[in-house]
Amino acid sequence: MSTMDVAAGAIRRDETIEIVLLLAFTGGFIDAYTWIIHGVLANAQTANLIFLWVYAMAGNWVKALHFVPPILAFAVGIVIAAWLRRVAGQRAGAISTVVEIVLLIAIAVLHNRLPDLAGTLGISVVAAMQSAMFARVEGTLCSTVMITGNMRQAIENVFSVVHGGAPLGTLRKSAILFALCAVFGFGAAAGAYTTKIIPDLALGIPVVALLIVLLRCEATPQEVTR
Repeated sequence: MSTMDVAAGAIRRDETIEIVLLLAFTGGFIDAYTWIIHGVLANAQTANLIFLWVYAMAGNWVKALHFVPPILAFAVGIVIAAWLRRVAGQRAGAISTVVEIVLLIAIAVLHNRLPDLAGTLGISVVAAMQSAMFARVEGTLCSTVMITGNMRQAIENVFSVVHGGAPLGTLRKSAILFALCAVFGFGAAAGAYTTKIIPDLALGIPVVALLIVLLRCEATPQEVTR
């Protein structure tokens, strides 16, 4: 399925609005957490790459190399997600969510003993797996770990309705994509606030969100009809 037209057929359970919004909250939360605690971004590898080369060109190789591990860990997470899709099929999303929950719990436990390993490696793997596994909402491409593409699509859809004669149903796509942007921002705000107040317990919040995602994926039929 390639569109989010309300009249179109079935929606995969891992592409429902509820699940994707929960994941967007999680994505914003862990990005704020890793930036405050570790000075890197779990999701935004573009930013990590820019910081790497900014510091490298200034001759500060110690700071530059600080941004290499999350980029490599993100790549590892993508490979794991691709392997899960190959071996687990329809169950890949649920299994990936379980792995993400376990990793976040382990990261919270290891935070004080191995902060760099836990933060720059573990969380980037979590972000990559989420990015690769949950890439659509009601059939339309989206991202739960960054907002750039969502914002672009939302604005283009509004423009196509106003000036291009696209059906009004297209506005529903924009509303969902704008909601993803807003919830991602809310997750970042919650992550920043919680990390400042209770850094040792902060990761419990995205763990709860992912547990709800897992329960919703398992509790609903494989596909639900609109």
